[in-house]
Amino acid sequence: MSRKAIELKSKQVDEILDKVKRAKGVVLLDYRGINVEQDTAMRNQLRKENIEYKVLKNRLVLRAFNQAGYTGLDKVLEGPTAVAFSFDDATAPARILAENCKKVQKISMKGGIVEGQVMDQNGIQAVASIPSKEVLLSQLLGLLTSPMRSFAVAINEVAKQKA
Repeated sequence: MSRKAIELKSKQVDEILDKVKRAKGVVLLDYRGINVEQDTAMRNQLRKENIEYKVLKNRLVLRAFNQAGYTGLDKVLEGPTAVAFSFDDATAPARILAENCKKVQKISMKGGIVEGQVMDQNGIQAVASIPSKEVLLSQLLGLLTSPMRSFAVAINEVAKQKA
């Protein structure tokens, strides 16, 4: 391999390493069997959530993961692999890709990294079932306001009975 090719690959590994270090969530996807229309729709969903989705060379991704201290993904990085990087929401790529895996039965999530934890396919599936931050916050708000609302209704009923 020429010196120029080695430098180019080293630069690519550094770029991937930077993304891996900054990402809150990284999901690896086996994209075999997806057609252009389905892929475009999936990419649009990912883009709306500020998730970077790329098809990268497995060896380069593996080098970047190893340099970042994430091991155990050797077997996961076999065959065609696409990588989704989320810098905002750690669970968003898993949720979106899981939804697309249900639609396009031929593709599957292979594993990934969420909040610094290396996960296999089952772990990523579990992460995909976690609601988004907004949904969790609204559920919490609902739980907190429910007792106050019930109390206000009860006081109102007592006031009506005394009047």
